Amino acid sequence: MIKAVLGYLVDGSKILLGFKKRGFGEGKLNGFGGKLEANESFEQAMLREAEEELGIIPEKYFEAAELMFYDRSSPEFFVKVFVVARWRGIPKESDEIKPLWFDIGELPFNMMWEDDEHWLPLVLSGKRVKASFWYKDLFGNNPKILRHKVEICNIP
Repeated sequence: MIKAVLGYLVDGSKILLGFKKRGFGEGKLNGFGGKLEANESFEQAMLREAEEELGIIPEKYFEAAELMFYDRSSPEFFVKVFVVARWRGIPKESDEIKPLWFDIGELPFNMMWEDDEHWLPLVLSGKRVKASFWYKDLFGNNPKILRHKVEICNIP
């Protein structure tokens, strides 16, 4: 199983999305994040990725979602999502992502992963979410959701 983190900086009615410049998800808008390194917790991975990709240090944050992705031709992919409400530093462009601010009410879903519209608005409205997505070609050139399940829950 692949384990990863996603983080979203939220400032009032604005959210920071990163335009992915290379690697998995290239050309899409997404949060910052990546795979866990050996012996790293999800929280440690989120803190490391925030500094590597945006040059910031999260100070106030919480776990907002657990996402499970399935694809018959790939390993399972488990992602913990963090919302960062306060940070030190100014987000800056890296070799991986270009940070862009958007109004929360006007998210550019046409430039994001297909699954984002099913869970991200819930998270941004203050709900905690557990979701599963079954994809065809998740790691390929034309990923498509075959089915999904999204639950509002209490994440410990």
